[in-house]
Amino acid sequence: MTQDKSPKKTYRKARTGSVSLMLLACLVGSWVVTGCMEPEVPKATRDPRTQKWLDRAKASFRVVDMDDASDAAEEALRASPNDPEVRMVAAHVALAQLDYSKALQLTEGIATSESYALRGRAQWYAGNVEEAGKELGLLLRDPEVHDDWAKAVVQLAARGAGRKPFTSTGGILATTEMPRIRGTAMAIPVEIDGEQGLALIATGTAEVVLDSSQRKEPSWVSIGIGGRIEYQDVPALTRDLSGVAKQLGIPSIKAMLGVNFLRHVNGTFDFMAQQFVARRFEPPRPPNATDVPLSYVRGGGMVFRTSLKPDGQAPAAVMVDTAMAFPIALDTPGWKKAGVDLASLRPIPNEPKLKEGVVSMLRMGAYDLPQVAGVAGVEFGGVESVLGIDLDGVVGSGLVGGFRVTFGNGGRTMWLEDEAASGAVPVGGAPEEPQGPPGAPSPPVPGSAAPPPASQPPPGGIPGSGPIDPSARPPVPPGRAPK
Repeated sequence: MTQDKSPKKTYRKARTGSVSLMLLACLVGSWVVTGCMEPEVPKATRDPRTQKWLDRAKASFRVVDMDDASDAAEEALRASPNDPEVRMVAAHVALAQLDYSKALQLTEGIATSESYALRGRAQWYAGNVEEAGKELGLLLRDPEVHDDWAKAVVQLAARGAGRKPFTSTGGILATTEMPRIRGTAMAIPVEIDGEQGLALIATGTAEVVLDSSQRKEPSWVSIGIGGRIEYQDVPALTRDLSGVAKQLGIPSIKAMLGVNFLRHVNGTFDFMAQQFVARRFEPPRPPNATDVPLSYVRGGGMVFRTSLKPDGQAPAAVMVDTAMAFPIALDTPGWKKAGVDLASLRPIPNEPKLKEGVVSMLRMGAYDLPQVAGVAGVEFGGVESVLGIDLDGVVGSGLVGGFRVTFGNGGRTMWLEDEAASGAVPVGGAPEEPQGPPGAPSPPVPGSAAPPPASQPPPGGIPGSGPIDPSARPPVPPGRAPK
C-alpha cells in the first residue's frame, strides 16, 4: 500500500448548522437482518492459535480496522482453513473490502442463513442479479429473518433476468450543477426514466431510493446525468421522501443516490464549486489529493478509521452520511475518547435532545482538522446493532462539503482535495470519445471549464427552495474563501 506523503493541513472551525436524522432510519431499513447469526464454536474445541487470530479478526472488524481484521482472518484460515466460523468472519471482512469473489469462495458449501445473506450481498454488489435473488430467497425462508432490503432485492431479481446493472451510454464524462438548496445539502438535477427532478447525494444509504409517490415498488430505472451520460438498469428501492423534501424546503425530492450508485458512476461532488461529475471510466488519482481508505460493512455501510486527537491518538470508527448537515456527530464514548468533558457541551437552540461542542482535532487522510464543531445526542445505536460494529460517530456534509470528494479505486478510496473553494473544476471536460474495451487504461481527460458562479441560480430556479443558511456552510481551508 502506497503511503500518502501529502502534507498535513488544518481546517477552520465549522459551525454546527441544522441537523437531519432522516438517513439513519433509511440506513437501518436498507440492511436489517435478524435471526441469522451463526452459533459460535465452543472455544474448547478449537485450537488456541486459531482462536487467538479469530478473536483478533472479530475485534478489529468491530472497530473498522479492516486491514488488521484481514491479516488476522488470514492467519486463522492458515491454521484452520475448514473452520466454518473462521471462513464466515473472513468473508465478512472480504465483503467490507468489496472483494466479492473472495467472499463467495470463502462461503462456498456453507448452508446457513448468515451465509445466504452474505453471498446474496456479494452477488448483488458484484452485479449478479439472478444469483443474488436465489441466495436472498433462501435467506427469507428463515422465519426468524426480517430483511426489507433482501425482500426488495428478490423482487428486483425476479424482474431483472438478463440485466447488467449500471450499464452506461453516452459520453465518457458528464458534469452537472449542484444547486444551493439549504445549508450543506447536496442535490443534483437528474433524469429518471426521462423525468427531471432533484436527487439527494446520500452516502448514509446503500442504494438508489425513489420517492414512493412516483414508484410504489422496487424498480429498474435509467438515470441521466448532465444530458451526456445515461445509466441504465439501475436498481432502485422506494420510500416516502416527502419528509426529506420538507426538511430541505423544496417541493419534492425525486430520489436519493446511495453509495452503490456513487461507486458505479466514479462520482465527484464539489459543494463549494457547485458541481457533480459522473464518469464512464475509473478516474486517475488527483495529484494533490489525500487518500481516505473506505470500508463497506455488509457491502453498503460506508465507514472509515479516523483519530479524535492529535498524532493519531484516540482512533475511532465513523460513518459518512452526506444527508446529515453537521460536521460530525459523536456518541458519548466518542466525546470521551476525544477528551471532551460532557458537562462542557452546550444545548442547541430549538433542538432539545442535542448539544454541541468542539473536537480539538479530527484526522481525515493526511489532514489534521482542528477545532471541528460536533453534535452530541444523535442516536445511531440501531445502526451499530445492524452492522455489527462499534461506531464512534457520523461525519456529515458540514465537514466533507469543504472538500472536493472523488470515489476512486472502485469506491474503496475517497480522494479529498482542499481546492474545493478555489473554483477549480474536477478532472474532466474532454470531448466525447468511445469507451475503450473492458480492462483498458482509463483515458486521460485534460482540460476544464469554469463552473457557473455560486450566486447564479440553476436554470429555471428551484420553486420553493429556501435561503442558504450561512451558519450551515462547510468550513473553508485556510486562505480560501467561498465563491
